[in-house]
Amino acid sequence: MNLFNLKGKRALVTGGTHGLGMAMAEGLADAGAELVISSTTPEKLENALNHYKSKGYVANGYLFDITDENKAAEKVQEIYKNQGHIDILVNNAGIIKREAALDMNVADFRRVIDVDLVGAFIMSQLVAKNMIERGGGKIINICSMMSELGRNSVTAYAAAKGGLKMLTQNLATEWAKHNIQVNGIGPGYFATSQTEPIRVDGHPFNDFIINRTPAARWGNPEDLAGTAVFLASGASNFVNGQVIYVDGGILATIGKPINEK
Repeated sequence: MNLFNLKGKRALVTGGTHGLGMAMAEGLADAGAELVISSTTPEKLENALNHYKSKGYVANGYLFDITDENKAAEKVQEIYKNQGHIDILVNNAGIIKREAALDMNVADFRRVIDVDLVGAFIMSQLVAKNMIERGGGKIINICSMMSELGRNSVTAYAAAKGGLKMLTQNLATEWAKHNIQVNGIGPGYFATSQTEPIRVDGHPFNDFIINRTPAARWGNPEDLAGTAVFLASGASNFVNGQVIYVDGGILATIGKPINEK
């Protein structure tokens, strides 16, 4: 399985302190990658690094806001100096603001776009320059089913994730000649601490997701690890500009009647 071996590779995972980002980072580390984690919260970063190191992973962390292009550039240079080059970038950091479009403050809309879309562009641009000099690299953008579908109350998030899908395709188009593969992962609905309150039998949204998903379950965070490893490894060297949806089949179907077995 040498195609999937990441030994000797270094992966920068933005926002890799918890949830799906942590699950993907663990998958990369299990495949042999050294981890670099970014966060804007000191306590979360410290706890995450302790967790990674307790599992025997090589992991280092940096505090910065990916939307601050000057600070991000400074920190990327620190990573090069302290740890070395970046082979894999996972643009995972993101936020969501749930509010009806008519009620949403423009500043909140802009902030979501800034973090979820502009931040991914800033980080991709920064690491791509070094990847080009070194002869290649992997960039993985964490998209969403909202890159394809709309839903009430997530206007800014859907706009950002739709934009991230197109950013993925455009960066792949420009950088493929440099042996840089830019792809995306689109998670479906996953069992995380954020969704725990609604993942109970009888809750309307839980019943909706179970019924809407052909796999008839919520995703487990570790379900993303294999896709992350694939897109970070030599196994995907001729895969470029694609978004792989890890959603239990939601996007493949129109759904079924509630009472259908």
